[in-house]
Amino acid sequence: MNKLLDQLVTEMVARGLHYTDAQREFEKRFISCVIEQNAGNLCKAADTLGVHRNTLTRKVKEFKIRPRT
Repeated sequence: MNKLLDQLVTEMVARGLHYTDAQREFEKRFISCVIEQNAGNLCKAADTLGVHRNTLTRKVKEFKIRPRT
């Protein structure tokens, strides 16, 4: 996994992606994946992520993630 992550970071830097944009995209995709793995259940997803459900709900709105219902 470290090798893949290193390659991704190297490519992002080479393309001139700013840190905040990279961080935002990673967070959005990570959260989306966890929500999907929990069949759209935000309570379970928040527990998996180790965050409060209100925090996850705020992030879902911020990133315009559509949880599966």
